[in-house]
This record gives sequence, structure tokens and C-alpha cells, in this order.
Amino acid sequence: MTVERSEGDVTRERTVVVLSDSLAYYGPVGGLPADDDRIWPNLVGQRLGRRVELFGRIGWTSRDIWWAITQDPNIWAALPHADVVVLAYGGMDSLPSPLPTALREQIRYLRPGRLRQVVRDGYSWLQPRASRLGWPMALPPRVTVEYLEKVRDAIAQLRPELPIVVCLPPTHASPYYGNVHTGRIPTTTAMRTWADEHGLPTVDFYPITRDAFTDHPDEMNPDGIHWGFACHAEIAAITAPVVQSALVGDGDDGAAAR
Repeated sequence: MTVERSEGDVTRERTVVVLSDSLAYYGPVGGLPADDDRIWPNLVGQRLGRRVELFGRIGWTSRDIWWAITQDPNIWAALPHADVVVLAYGGMDSLPSPLPTALREQIRYLRPGRLRQVVRDGYSWLQPRASRLGWPMALPPRVTVEYLEKVRDAIAQLRPELPIVVCLPPTHASPYYGNVHTGRIPTTTAMRTWADEHGLPTVDFYPITRDAFTDHPDEMNPDGIHWGFACHAEIAAITAPVVQSALVGDGDDGAAAR
């Protein structure tokens, strides 16, 4: 583990902060603890000799990441000590969401329980069928970029020298979304353009996830959204060198990505 001296001659671990949705910590059968060494953020950390601080939740869009940045004191504590921030979200933004996301989020609060179950069943029946339209998306690309910029600007206000790496959306093969992902290309294009404008390096998750869902579907999560461990390893393999380059560009040689 790489450490460095801080004020008062106290050592601290050098960290990679990852802001993500559930793709960072779900495996082939469900969610995993943030310290599981098989998920891609921790595989990246292992390659770079750095501890990973992962912040994410299932279903998070760019808007949810922004809310987390402004509300979660754990993120406030992590950013001042980070060596690099990886923005690994946007995939949820690009999914078809013909029914308002707010409707889905409010179902859990319905009472009594019997009414809640009826509404949830109705939502589960309608969502995949309406998703075949491919529109509207959970967040339009323009709004995704607006929230990305808010996050970037907030980090820059706190740590203007802190490197940021942007991960471009993967794909899915999920019946829950009608096996439709027409929003990926416009979202990816918008995110890449925004990253280029700010000189931020990018990692494209699409090719690996496309091939994994096509060639090795039995290794992936049956929900058609989350990944198997081989896919996590491949994602880590393409992400680690980009993160390493961002660190070197910031004047930090660090550990070589293996």
C-alpha cells in the first residue's frame, strides 16, 4: 500500500475515490461489500497500490451523484485526501424510462402494504413493455452533462489540481428495459464531448460489456444489467492505465499499472 506524509508527520493512505452506480459493486448474483477484491474499483486499486473509497448506490444517475456530493459527509471527508477521482456513472441516465423515475422511487412509501404491492406489480409489468419505445430516457444527455459539470466544478473548487477520470456508459441486455438501449450513443457522445472540453481522460465501458453480454451471457448477472467477475476484471484492466496516466500527468508516478 502506498502512503505519504501529511501534516504532523502522520501517514495516510493514498486513495482512489470512485463515484458510481451499482455496476461498481454488483456481481453475477447480487450486491457485494465495497471492499470485495473482485469488483473492478478494487482491482484498479490493487494495480495502482492504492486504497479505493467507493461511493454508489443502485439506480444512481448523474443527478443522484450530485446530490450525494452535496449531502454525504463521507464524500466530503474522502475528497480532500484523494489522489484521483473516477466518475463511473451515466449508464442509468441513458436507459429508457417511460415512467417517471420519481414514481418508482415513491412506490416504497405507499401504504398499506397491499396497495404498495399492487402498484409495484403494475410498474414491473408496464416498465419493460413501455421501454421498447426507447424514450424518454432517465435523464436527457444535456441534463447528464449539466450534472457532470456541477460535480466537476465542485471538485475543482475544493481541489483544483485533483485529476478526474470519466467512464463512458456500458450497455445492457436487460428484459427489464425491453432490451433497448438507444440512449447510449447520444449520452456517450455528450459525455465524451464534455470531457474533451475539460481535458479529462475517458474510459469506454461499452465494448467490453457488449462482448460480455453477447459472448458470455451465462457469466453475467441474470438481470442483464450487472456483470460477472471476468467482466469486472476486463473493465479494471482498461481503467487502471488511464487512471495511472492521470496520476502521472499530475506529477505522481505512483505504482505502475500491472
